[in-house]
Amino acid sequence: MSMRWRGAMQSALYGAEGFFVSGTGPAAHFRTSVHASPIFASALLRLVHQLDAALGFPDQFDVVDVGAGRGELLHALSVGATTVAVHTAPVALARRVRFTAVELAPRPDDLPQQIIWTNEIPANLTGLLLATEWLDNVPLDLASRTEDRWHYLLVDPATGNETTGEPVSHEDAAWLRTWWPPPAQRAEIGRTRDEAWADAVGHVDRGLALAVDYGHLRGERPLGGTLTGYRGGRQVRPVPDGSCDVTAQVAIDAVASAGARVARCAYSLGSQRDGLRALGADGGRPPLSLAARDPAGYVRALAEASAAAELTDPAGLGGHWWLWQPVGLPTEEILVRNRPPEDRSVPGS
Repeated sequence: MSMRWRGAMQSALYGAEGFFVSGTGPAAHFRTSVHASPIFASALLRLVHQLDAALGFPDQFDVVDVGAGRGELLHALSVGATTVAVHTAPVALARRVRFTAVELAPRPDDLPQQIIWTNEIPANLTGLLLATEWLDNVPLDLASRTEDRWHYLLVDPATGNETTGEPVSHEDAAWLRTWWPPPAQRAEIGRTRDEAWADAVGHVDRGLALAVDYGHLRGERPLGGTLTGYRGGRQVRPVPDGSCDVTAQVAIDAVASAGARVARCAYSLGSQRDGLRALGADGGRPPLSLAARDPAGYVRALAEASAAAELTDPAGLGGHWWLWQPVGLPTEEILVRNRPPEDRSVPGS
């Protein structure tokens, strides 16, 4: 029986037998920055320490990962927090940090006990909220334009075949007018992503919400949309039957605008390449002089540079967007320190 895409994605990804709930986890099907290299976690750990200082070393520092997969990123960050000494903090971060994974899948058996596992974002956070490749899996409706009106696209979950449904709601039509202009004849209605991000940002009292995802801007929306599927490391047809990941790129400027209205702070939007470089992972080759002084060190540095190069490649993972949304802090406290490339003011302020 055909249904709107949002409901089909919700069931296929997060239902009782959904792809992310009952399967082996994202790492078995596609490669993300979290799985590509420990350099990604190391860069974020540097951000954690910088943000901790900007917040004045709070009694409790929250690190929350929304859409945590199987907890791989928080596991790496928790190990790093216990091994990196920062002497400027009056009390070591390892004694103040609280790690929380937000995920609908069951808690992995091998996850360290200090990582909290929950299906809801905690309230009143002070620290860092992460959303790495979460928003592209927030279910959304698709629409097609017939003459001068948008209509919902319906999908048969068993086959992936589409038919045209009723006209879109007033709210979705308004979103499309603002964020997905002509000449597109097919659109992915990102209003649910905007609402999800705004809700996540609203859980942060003071700190930073950072979304890392692939997406596009209003002036560059793909005419045919971006909906696709992944299974076993291969791109496949997006059939919402629970057998594959069903994902669509994020209208990142719409998401950013929604979060900024909640935070009432300027946001910054740039590439992963620029974000990681600002945090010290630049992918540059070590100097050849190091090979003469310290051959083993040169080999290690070369391996790290190669891993960083994958994360910063603009044609791959480095092309992902980084959306920095400060909350309850002067923008310059975070954004100048890390120097992401493009500051934006709060729309309508």
